[in-house]
Amino acid sequence: MKKLALALFLLASATELTAHLFNWPTVRHFSKPLLMAFLGLYYYLSVEKSELSKLVVLALVFSWGGDVLLMYQPKHELYFIFGLASFLAAHLFYIFTYKQFRSEDTSNALMGVQRFRYSFPVILAGTGLITVLYNHLGDLKIPVVIYALVLVLMVLNALFRFGRTSLSSFSMVFFGATLFMISDSLIAINKFLMPVANSGLWVMITYITAQYLIIEGLLKHKQ
Repeated sequence: MKKLALALFLLASATELTAHLFNWPTVRHFSKPLLMAFLGLYYYLSVEKSELSKLVVLALVFSWGGDVLLMYQPKHELYFIFGLASFLAAHLFYIFTYKQFRSEDTSNALMGVQRFRYSFPVILAGTGLITVLYNHLGDLKIPVVIYALVLVLMVLNALFRFGRTSLSSFSMVFFGATLFMISDSLIAINKFLMPVANSGLWVMITYITAQYLIIEGLLKHKQ
C-alpha cells in the first residue's frame, strides 16, 4: 500500500508541475491539495503505528493548509498572511521533529567551532535575504522577518542532526530543509522584490522535492 501512496504522490507532483508548465490553473486546484495528502498517507503507511510521529503529521497538515491558502493569495492579501502562518507552524513542527528524530549520543555531533562554521552559510543566506527584501516588505515586515528566522532555525536543526542519525537520514533531511528554504526564498523574491522567470514552476519543484526528502530521510532514521 505504501508503494501505491508514493505512486499517487508522484502522480500528483507530475500533474502539478505540468499544470504550472502549461498554465492550467483549474488542474492545480485539484493537484496541489493532493500533494501533502498523498505524502502524509505514504508516511502513515511506512511506519509502525506505535512509531507514528504526531509532529510529522502536524508538519504535513499545516503544509497542506499553506498549500491551499496560497492558491488563493491573488484574491486577497489575507490568504498570503494565513498561508504564511500555516507554513510557519509547519516549520516549527519540523524543528521539534528533528529534535525527536536524533539519538542522544553526541560523540559524533557538531560541537563548538564546528557547529558555528557549518551554521554560518545558512545564517548568512537567511540574513542576506532579509536585508535585501526588508525595504520592500511594507506592512508585512514583522511577519516576514519572523518567518525567515524560523525558517533558518528549521534548516539549522536539520544540520544539527549530523552525527546523531544515519548518514542517509541526515543527508536527505538536511538537503530537503535547504530546498525548502530555497523554495520559500523564491516566493519572497518573486512577491516582494522582482519577478522570477517561471517562479511558480521552480517554487514547486524545490518544494515538492524538499518535502519528499524530509519525509524519506526521517523514515531512514533508525536504519
